[in-house]
Amino acid sequence: MKSNFVYSKAVKIWLFVGVILVFGQVVIGGITRLTDSGLSITEWDVVKGTLPPLNEAQWTTAFDKYKVHAKTQFEAIHSDMSLKEFKWIYFWEYFHRLWARSMGLVFLFPFLYFLFRKKIDPPLVKKLGVVILLAMLAATFGWIMVKSGLNTPDRAWVSAYKLMIHLGIAFALFGCLLWANFHTWKLENSVFNNRMLKRLSMVVTILIFVQILFGGLMSGMKAGLSYPTWPSMNGELIAAVLLDGSNWTTENFMLYNKNVFAPALVQVLHRFTAYLLTISVLYLCLKLKRQSINGTISKAINLLLGMLIVQFLLGVFTLINCKGSIPVVLGVLHQAGGLLLMGFSLFLNYLLYAKNS
Repeated sequence: MKSNFVYSKAVKIWLFVGVILVFGQVVIGGITRLTDSGLSITEWDVVKGTLPPLNEAQWTTAFDKYKVHAKTQFEAIHSDMSLKEFKWIYFWEYFHRLWARSMGLVFLFPFLYFLFRKKIDPPLVKKLGVVILLAMLAATFGWIMVKSGLNTPDRAWVSAYKLMIHLGIAFALFGCLLWANFHTWKLENSVFNNRMLKRLSMVVTILIFVQILFGGLMSGMKAGLSYPTWPSMNGELIAAVLLDGSNWTTENFMLYNKNVFAPALVQVLHRFTAYLLTISVLYLCLKLKRQSINGTISKAINLLLGMLIVQFLLGVFTLINCKGSIPVVLGVLHQAGGLLLMGFSLFLNYLLYAKNS
């Protein structure tokens, strides 16, 4: 049931800042990945790693470690890299990790203070407990992901499957923290009893999350480079490589960087999930508009519809501009759009399930 506890303005601002910080962390993570910066720091020092190299000798040591521990990536794409260029990719991975550390400080100490001063009630504490666990899991799996790209003779990047899991955890963290925010807001309240549409709204959110996971695989496998055309896949509705049963092997799934089978499959899944999601959202919003709904729900519907259109277009433009490399700006905007789309979907869900939130 909805809590009658009155949350202070300080608590609401703190939680909203947390959402902005998580949003920023996911966006910075996207930049780090698309600039091939993720393997530039080859160690995970939670305390010592707070400071970057401070002199030329330390920078040279960090560069040498990259050459050794990320040898496959260095030789494949950065073999002619200068120390100055290395500092640029190091910056993004370092900024990504520093932002994560800053989030921990910004979140943890106010949480303990508000808990001690009884500024937050048990329902919110439980929600934030889940947020803290997800944050710890995201940080831990982030290193597991990075480690999957170090000392690997057959792959120049991190594991696409581990990247997908890391991204999924980050989006789940964003969603849980956003839901905690909704819990503290005083929203226009009404009873919505159409069980079918409420369930469809939840299905839409699940579809968005699944689509995000496919997006993680798209990015990790650099799948856009294989078929950078739309609506066809290099002239075919479905890539021919998928129609040959002999290609459906475990080896092709695992060695996705050595064949086009897995990237083609992920593209098909990502494309057709986008089509299914578009149809589902349009149907949901059309049906909701015909119901007796309040102004807040109506605004949530408009936000979801608008963001769906923007996100679909961003996806298409990102894909058709994958000519030799993935466009960083479009790729990052597409990932940020995924966060907003999921956020607006959660907002609509919260309103429809308001009595049980």
